[in-house]
Amino acid sequence: MRRLLAISIVALLPLSNISAAHAERPADRQQAFAAAAKEFRVPASVLLGVSYLTSRWDAHAGQPSSDAGFGPMHLTDAAAFTSSNHHDGDTEDARGDESRPQPAPAAQPAPAEIPASLRTMERAASLTGESHERLRANDAANIRGGAALLADYQKSLGAPLSDDPGQWYGAVAKYSGADEAGAAKFFADEVFATIKTGIARTTDDGNRVTLPAVPGIEKAETWLAKLGLRPPPRPDGVECPETISCEWIPAAYQELPPDDYGHYDLADRPKSQKVEYIIIHDMEGYFLPSIRLNQDPNYGASWHYSLRSSDGHIAQHIKTKDVGWQAGNWYINAKSIGLEHEGFLAEGGTWYTEAMYRSSARLVRYLAQRHNVPLDRAHIIGHDNVPGTLPTTVRGMHEDPGPFWDWSHYFDLMGAPLESFGGARAGSVMIKPDFATNKPYFYGCDRKNPEAACPPLPAHTVWLRTEPRADAPLVKDIGKHPTGESLYSVYDHSARASTGQRFALAGRQGDWTAIWYLGQKAWFHNPAGAPTAIPSKGLVVTPKPGRATVPVYGRAYPEQAAYPPGIPYQAVTPLQYTFSAGEKYTLAGKAATEYYRAVTFNLADHKVVRGQTEYLQIQFGHRIMFVKADDVLVTSDV
Repeated sequence: MRRLLAISIVALLPLSNISAAHAERPADRQQAFAAAAKEFRVPASVLLGVSYLTSRWDAHAGQPSSDAGFGPMHLTDAAAFTSSNHHDGDTEDARGDESRPQPAPAAQPAPAEIPASLRTMERAASLTGESHERLRANDAANIRGGAALLADYQKSLGAPLSDDPGQWYGAVAKYSGADEAGAAKFFADEVFATIKTGIARTTDDGNRVTLPAVPGIEKAETWLAKLGLRPPPRPDGVECPETISCEWIPAAYQELPPDDYGHYDLADRPKSQKVEYIIIHDMEGYFLPSIRLNQDPNYGASWHYSLRSSDGHIAQHIKTKDVGWQAGNWYINAKSIGLEHEGFLAEGGTWYTEAMYRSSARLVRYLAQRHNVPLDRAHIIGHDNVPGTLPTTVRGMHEDPGPFWDWSHYFDLMGAPLESFGGARAGSVMIKPDFATNKPYFYGCDRKNPEAACPPLPAHTVWLRTEPRADAPLVKDIGKHPTGESLYSVYDHSARASTGQRFALAGRQGDWTAIWYLGQKAWFHNPAGAPTAIPSKGLVVTPKPGRATVPVYGRAYPEQAAYPPGIPYQAVTPLQYTFSAGEKYTLAGKAATEYYRAVTFNLADHKVVRGQTEYLQIQFGHRIMFVKADDVLVTSDV
């Protein structure tokens, strides 16, 4: 395994310095690719293809990726160590079941050396004579560095500096940094598939780049064997599509004296319960250290899959029939599959590689088809969309993968694009700003200077305000901030709506649109010339006539009469929000009224309690929530 340790890139450069240095970037990135390809005798199609599979040709304002990669060629330059993971020393109980509360996980010790795969910038600097600073911040220099590495890899294989792109298959596979043959092959195959079909796009800083199609390309896959990589591991029944690199690294399941166990629950899904959700996390850390946490039975959190950033390699830890302790809400845990992605919401990394997006999208589509999970943002959700279970747990719920995860591109890769439906008469909208050009203000990306503004970065989110004007206050989230205001922090989603989420319209005024959000009218900027939302017709719920308010819930637990002897009743406690007459919220569908009782090591003791009360899932705020069907009226949004 090439990930030998956790590496923090927070300390590498102050974010302000990176952004200032990045002002050097050339105006024409296409020309930079052509010049570097000519200088190092690398086919331009290969250079463009490799860059696309790492960065999609974006510069990312000089920011590092989730595994220390910089620039269009993702040259890695890790500099310090951390054992960070978003469950370390956490206030959220990842299991999310007060009938069996978990202690907060302890922080893990830091390892001690940096693998070569996270230091490719050193070799690029040696080959080109460029400084690390220029390789990080100047796009032309960065592209030269990537071209030099590819040529160096080609020579090390004894392969010719050929004009035939197919002869570069081995060098491309080596560029992935993987030491598993399957992971290297996946990366190379995706690069060559991109070369074969061709692609063009405008980058995050306005450069138009084109990779012309090379339809007759023939891959010289024999070069892969010469890399001496670890052969594909024995799969042990991994639940992954065959087209991605996936191995089995089991999570610990162990009985712990005197009467405890760790750190997931056996189940028999979908026979026992249907899987309704697939949850997207980021690790707030690095691949192998996070995997090690999943192998510790004393650790209070677990998840089904881990995904590596540089090459999209996947490790499965828990069978999908079993329940991970991952989302902080036991009702959701019992009905979901959790995917942890190497990376950071903001600290130390603000973007995710194309290789990881592609691998993750294929896995999610595969899992969704197996478990009949709808490919929409009501069921493919972030950890930040999972509701608190009780009023007391709302404040501590997680916020990953954060505003820099490209949900629109992700759904495109799944073959389920987020599209308009219903036309101008639709009474609901789907949030969908243009990711590349939507760069809202945030602060908090720099841990050393947490009050400083983040560099302008593409984001999937829009700010929600109390009035239709840019200087109006943000709407409030009384669960997140019981006595205070919502924040512009990158870690605070209290007044944000995200790509793919559907909300009922509450008004329009000029370039502003209002939606119903957490019991309020929330306004966001939505000009006709650069819309940040699209029509999205569907069903909505509103309080039944005569009801001034109805409660909203963070879980759909059965009524007390449904519990058999020996299983304690789990109280159905409303959250602190108010859903008032006249408000409307989009309906995602019925929610199963179930409680999975699993508090022992023995699967035979586990029971599913099912009730008669009918619940409906709604988009009430940034997080999904539930209402009782008897409390609301379901109508079309027109």
